[in-house]
Amino acid sequence: MNGILRKRVEVIGSPIDAVTWDEAIERIHVWARARESRVVCICNVHSVVTARSDSGFSAVIRDADMATADGFPVALMLRRLGVPGQERINGPDLMLRYCRHVAAASESIYLYGGSVATLDVLRRRLLEACPGLMIAGAYSPPYRELTPDEDAAIVAKINASGAGVVWVGLGCPKQEKWMADHRGRINAVMIGVGAAFDYHAGIVKRAPPWMQRRGLEWFYRLVTEPRRLWRRYLVTNSLFIWHVARQLFGWRASGERPDGGRST
Repeated sequence: MNGILRKRVEVIGSPIDAVTWDEAIERIHVWARARESRVVCICNVHSVVTARSDSGFSAVIRDADMATADGFPVALMLRRLGVPGQERINGPDLMLRYCRHVAAASESIYLYGGSVATLDVLRRRLLEACPGLMIAGAYSPPYRELTPDEDAAIVAKINASGAGVVWVGLGCPKQEKWMADHRGRINAVMIGVGAAFDYHAGIVKRAPPWMQRRGLEWFYRLVTEPRRLWRRYLVTNSLFIWHVARQLFGWRASGERPDGGRST
């Protein structure tokens, strides 16, 4: 990774990068300035649980140039496995912090995903929050797979825009697979940020900061969208707890390390 010592820790089978906020932003900035085609995955409980049953998605996370601990439980697992003080490097905050970081650095971004209405509001709000930010373009893909010609056209448009970072808001795991499919074709850092577009556009209200700090953002979402999310959180969280227990306690019988950590 261009001389960067990379430490990753296995969380129920998915390798997650042990990084600080400053390190994550600097890595992205270095890649973006060089217009390198990179994939950054933001991993919460849903991501690492889904990866256990979806081999294609698992491969995307494993091959990502950086996979950060989005959800509080994932960050907590990194702390438990030898990374003291690991913070949540989540999608909405990463997007806003990075945009503020490059607002005066002559580096542009591109927005891919969401509806046309969402993108219109998102662009305005990002410019208000990050004066000087250059948004090179935005694209709202249709609710179907693009034809090869359509895909080639948007790839050419993104590359011609000069954007160093493409924020991708297609939802998990669709956005991660889209990024992996376009690695080597899009000359920019692709970062999948899920619901961040809706949060920053004000379409979906985010949990209060005190709930975010205490790892209760998932509970806030469940309370505000129970019909859509109850099954996902019930099943996903239960599976996460089960796999965490096996990872943390099962290794003792086998004599293996629980973290699977390695430096590359």
